[in-house]
Amino acid sequence: MKKRTLGFWEIWNMSFGFLGIQMGFALQNANASRILQIFGADVHELSWFWLIAPLMGLIVQPIIGHYSDNTWTRFGRRKPFFLLGAVLASVGMIFIPQADFMIAILPALWVGAGMLMIMDASFNIAMEPFRALVADNLSDEQTTKGFSIQTALIGIGAVIGSWLPWVLSNWFGVAQTSPDGSVPANLLWSFVIGAGVLIGSILVTIFTTKEYSPEELQQFENEKSHHTTVADDGIVRKAKLSDIFEDFKKMPETMRQLSWVQFFSWFALFGMWVFAVPAIAQHIYGLPSTDSSSETYQEAGNWVGILFGVYNGISAIFAFLLPAIAKKFSRKKTHAYSLFIGGIGLLSIYFMPNEDWLILSMVFIGIAWASILAMPYAMLAGSITPKKMGVYMGIFNFFIVVPQIINGIIGGPLVKYAYNNEAIYAIMVSGVSFIIAGILAFKINDKKDLTLKHD
Repeated sequence: MKKRTLGFWEIWNMSFGFLGIQMGFALQNANASRILQIFGADVHELSWFWLIAPLMGLIVQPIIGHYSDNTWTRFGRRKPFFLLGAVLASVGMIFIPQADFMIAILPALWVGAGMLMIMDASFNIAMEPFRALVADNLSDEQTTKGFSIQTALIGIGAVIGSWLPWVLSNWFGVAQTSPDGSVPANLLWSFVIGAGVLIGSILVTIFTTKEYSPEELQQFENEKSHHTTVADDGIVRKAKLSDIFEDFKKMPETMRQLSWVQFFSWFALFGMWVFAVPAIAQHIYGLPSTDSSSETYQEAGNWVGILFGVYNGISAIFAFLLPAIAKKFSRKKTHAYSLFIGGIGLLSIYFMPNEDWLILSMVFIGIAWASILAMPYAMLAGSITPKKMGVYMGIFNFFIVVPQIINGIIGGPLVKYAYNNEAIYAIMVSGVSFIIAGILAFKINDKKDLTLKHD
């Protein structure tokens, strides 16, 4: 028995929830640093607050992956988890820009950091089962196509999320500054709208997508049972949470090779997301590092949202080209060259004469982002068994969150003491990190590269 071939719109609907998830991520990535600075964080402290995100991923994703592999309900295998994650993430999105409402109890900065933690934990609850769902429902021949469509939806959602504060301010006249030092209205309403879109897009996937039953998956892989594991001695035993550590030790070779590529890729991305607003405000707009409230600073922050929308929009377009490019040149070469291009894009920010030229830098970064969201997962999905898909997708997240944790710990002190509070140099380090990741991508042993066909 083989998995049936899905049509374009079936794959589209199956992945549609990622549009809302990434809209929330985009709002966070483009605006969390600005919100935290409004609440009183210094530039060199930002990376420490952003540590919340990878720490939540490190803790949550493997556990959710394990339980979504081994939990079956009348509502499905993966669906209950990403619905719960969407609801909780929406709560965090609504309250993070309004953290000052609890100022009588706690400092607004700490409430904002707490809401950021809720958002990140919830995004991780939703995201890992979504990636596993795509791998569950698609055959090897369609995985690259499936993750590419998912990447396109991620790009579309991120464009909407990144541009929304600017659109509300410039098209609808919503205030982009606040005289009392609170979060401007355009940011507040952007997060509220994003929460609504997140819930709605998740429901589209839930109501339009069918998951394979345990019996069907058992036929695909001739497995004993969805909730049991056969040990090396042949004894059938129930899966336990502690199996995660054993699975980590037994990860496939392809996954180990991908781990280093992921490390340097996500080290770079974390630096870009955390320091883009202060770097561009200082280096392009000429503002001092102490300015986090002027109208020019808010304009710089809004422009960063536009720029992030550009790179996400490019990623959505490039994602549709990835299956054909990967078929012609191989998946690992496609990923390697995409990372090189992204590295050039980040390094070019230093040399751009004004903010408009940064659009070109974002075009290059968008190509790398599209590949990062699709190629590693397509290569990974072909190297692991479906009965362990969820837990290995969760373990794979280690190699996303660990580099972010490291960058979060050292990034702030480097900006303060090594870069003299000039955040642009953190962006340059990110560019170099992308190039290192590209070099390492050539070493990946993707055995299915030569045999995969794309519809």
